[in-house]
Amino acid sequence: MKLSRSTRLGAVATAAASFFAIAASSAPSPGGPGIGDTYFPNLGNGGFDARHYALDVAYNPDTDRLDGRTTLTARATQNLSSFDLDLQKLEVTRVEVNGRRAEFTRDGDELRITPHDFLRKGHDFQVTVTYGGVPEPLGGPIVFGSSYGWMKTADGVFVACEPNAASTWFPSSDHPDDKATYDIRIKAPKGLTGVSNGRLVSTYDKGESTYTHWRENKPMATYLATATIGKFDVRTGRTPSGIPIYVAVDPVLANSNNVDVYSVTAAATDYWSQVFGPYPFEETGAIVDDMPEAGFSLEVQSKPIYSAVRSETTIVHELAHQWFGDSVSVERWKDIWLNEGFATYAQWLWAEHQGTRSAHDSFLAAYNARPADSAFWQITVGDPQRDTMFASAVYQRGAMTLQMLRERIGDEAFFKLLPTWTKIHRYGNANTADFIRLAEKVSGQQLDDLFQTWLFTTGKPTL
Repeated sequence: MKLSRSTRLGAVATAAASFFAIAASSAPSPGGPGIGDTYFPNLGNGGFDARHYALDVAYNPDTDRLDGRTTLTARATQNLSSFDLDLQKLEVTRVEVNGRRAEFTRDGDELRITPHDFLRKGHDFQVTVTYGGVPEPLGGPIVFGSSYGWMKTADGVFVACEPNAASTWFPSSDHPDDKATYDIRIKAPKGLTGVSNGRLVSTYDKGESTYTHWRENKPMATYLATATIGKFDVRTGRTPSGIPIYVAVDPVLANSNNVDVYSVTAAATDYWSQVFGPYPFEETGAIVDDMPEAGFSLEVQSKPIYSAVRSETTIVHELAHQWFGDSVSVERWKDIWLNEGFATYAQWLWAEHQGTRSAHDSFLAAYNARPADSAFWQITVGDPQRDTMFASAVYQRGAMTLQMLRERIGDEAFFKLLPTWTKIHRYGNANTADFIRLAEKVSGQQLDDLFQTWLFTTGKPTL
């Protein structure tokens, strides 16, 4: 069969259009300045997937100056002509991509990098940023009105970065949906200890400085990284089940409370391993620093950091986060109840385990303590908004949701659901819809009404 000339010309035009469409789609283009989180639109970055951070930081407590060099290994998810990293305030002096000098510009907290050659989709690349300055902690209403991030102490620095302060001390894709592994090397004045995530690889003195090298081999969200420096009494060992443990306590706080941080950490780590599934990291522990201005604690991966330990329940809460928040991280910050509601419910489970109060009674106490006209009931727990993402309702009503779920589906299904959740999403990210689907699958029940009432409807639910 012979095609007419017009048909042949049409076919050629169609082929040409297809070719140019394909060519255009694969042409190098800039990566996005954020990943699309409605609470923090410019957090994280588009166009690549972070794989590994090598952080080298040197800190001088006398001047509060930080000098750093960060090497990020990442994989391009598109053909990249340029890409962004998140970095707040600090001065950048040099950027290299794959060993070659790269151009860079600053736009607020965005560091835009233009490599010498475009980066091919599916290929790994390395970017090294040299920078320095005096890191500034963040403030505002988000974290209970407290400052957070890189915070100076009497003898060093307290580093706790949830939700958006990791980029105050190292350039990064600063969102939990872009996890990576880490090597963190800390240089501090001799006599001070630098404590970070994972396992201690080495520590040594050279001249007037102490160098420590920590390695976190499991994927970690940026906000869970720390480089806390100060005078610490360190105790190491293993939990009764054999998990390595590292506890660093500021000697100023050694006799300030009746909580045995080491023993509680060991016991809670082992108990949660039975309830929530195998412990997800190589080491457990704690960093207890004298930081009264912070007024909070944070579930730093492998070693929660405490501005001072106020109670045993604080420890069991932060350790529960190692499963709910650290190993299984939120996909977007609006899902924060998946962290805080679960860790608060863990406190109720701990009391039940200790025989002091059932989770049902803890639920009733929380429910009855707040009248129907309380502002507590006006927070939408499943999407609490940025400035109220750590409101008490996210914690308490989040925990109430889990107790209501437990009573609806029964203990057998509920205590099957928790370790199934942590296993399916281990070292990854998940959202509320994922949890609802799994709860319905495990229980064999339709649960939309329960979650709609407790997570997405304001007002005090009727029991």
